[in-house]
Amino acid sequence: MSDLQKGEFKDRPTFWIALIVAVAFVAFGTFWPDRAEGIFESIFDGMVTNFGWSFILGASFFVLVVVILFLSPIGQIRLGEPGEEPAYSNYAWFGMLFSCGMGIGLLFWGVSEPIWHYIWPPMGEAETAEAVHMAMRYSFFHWGFHPWAIYAIVACSLAYFSYRKGLPMLLSSTLHPILGDEGIYGPWGKLVNIIGVFATLFGLATSLGLGAMQIGGGLETLFGIANTGTLQVIIIAAVTAVAVISTYTGIDRGIKYLSQINISIAAVLAILVFILGPTLFILNLFTHATGDYIQNIFRMSFGIDAAGEGAEGWYAAWTVFYWAWWIAWAPFVGTFIARVSRGRTIRNFVTGVMLVPVGVSLVWFSIFGGSALHFEHIEGITAISEAVQVDEALGFFESLQFFPASSLLIFVAMISVAIFFATSSDSGTYVNGMLTSGGDPNPPLNLRVTWGVLEGAIAAVLLGTGGLGALQTSSIIGGFPFMIIMFFMIYCLFKALLKELREETLPLEKEKINRALEEIDAIKHSQEQSS
Repeated sequence: MSDLQKGEFKDRPTFWIALIVAVAFVAFGTFWPDRAEGIFESIFDGMVTNFGWSFILGASFFVLVVVILFLSPIGQIRLGEPGEEPAYSNYAWFGMLFSCGMGIGLLFWGVSEPIWHYIWPPMGEAETAEAVHMAMRYSFFHWGFHPWAIYAIVACSLAYFSYRKGLPMLLSSTLHPILGDEGIYGPWGKLVNIIGVFATLFGLATSLGLGAMQIGGGLETLFGIANTGTLQVIIIAAVTAVAVISTYTGIDRGIKYLSQINISIAAVLAILVFILGPTLFILNLFTHATGDYIQNIFRMSFGIDAAGEGAEGWYAAWTVFYWAWWIAWAPFVGTFIARVSRGRTIRNFVTGVMLVPVGVSLVWFSIFGGSALHFEHIEGITAISEAVQVDEALGFFESLQFFPASSLLIFVAMISVAIFFATSSDSGTYVNGMLTSGGDPNPPLNLRVTWGVLEGAIAAVLLGTGGLGALQTSSIIGGFPFMIIMFFMIYCLFKALLKELREETLPLEKEKINRALEEIDAIKHSQEQSS
């Protein structure tokens, strides 16, 4: 902390306010976990009941905005200087996008979510052929275009104002057309950045907690080691240490290389399961679910249990919850995506952020969720659904036990979870470091280490005291105010983009008009000479 005290980073108020708020929430969740969980769940239930419709409309609007960015002439504008080349290769870029945005979540929910939808569908009868198709359709929906559109808007706004307009890499910079030069550092700007730090810190802490639970579940499945809170705390300490070491090497080496390694490991795992598992069923289910998702995306995008259709709170528990969760994660994921996307055109950026991770997610759910559904529905094996209902973290490994060489597959899966754990933590340290250092894209090392250790400590404390659920709920509550901020981001982004587009096209139009006038004069002159 000595370097911090020497003033090697800017914006001390944002750092200390965010730190104090984080510690206060951790203390509340630690010493009064039941009370904290009750309060946060009451707030969240009220938010879902009264404002669930706003998340449904908001997420769908964000998808529309991204489509406009891609199709309109705006897409030719570069997130950087004119003619600048992308800072990272496509492979490295895709690896960091995937590891940062969906890594642990796909491993945790790749089996558990489709199984949950199979035994508790939004409509119709459970554990039927229709439920199988609906399980994959809604898994695709929750991990498809909508979450990545949310990330893309935050990332594109931040990258544009930072790399194109030369503003610091702060969330408040995306509101520059409204706040102005001084306002992005003023009270409103600081509030936006503090919300970003808070969402990043607790969103990561809860996800790291889920990752530790899943690694513990793998150890229990593989070696019979009880998946206790003590084991999970040890796992968090070990993987956080790897993440802190990676922080020392920086994005260009640590996160970049770990992400590339993990993409390779995850790809090998998926290929093995695809080959060893019910290959034909996976291919058929992927084909059907993809068409089902595309055909029903409009209906699903605006679906909510308005008239009590018998879903028994399904939309609130899944779709509304997910949209709030993705929006709460947007400050973290969006900021990191912006950090690694310099030099790309908006159209290239949207193509990469929307199509590649979404495609990988759909394939992943088809392979792992499809295999689990085959065991459950076709072979009548109920062990997976029974495990999921007890602990979602066990679903992935329980499913792998029905494959040849299951021990090897489970071991490889645990390695992948651990690396995703490290890259997520490392990415979070950079984001919080940038937000609390005045937007420095390479924040001071000690500041990054401070946030990295704090992320792991929060996850360990919450797991040890049972307050993980309360803090997860509290972080999602932050999704509503940040969704409002995102609407202002969109206004500011389009205002700036359209202004730049007019400034670029106006000289061209004037040049065309001048050329046309010159041609008319030349024709007149020629006619006069001939006459």
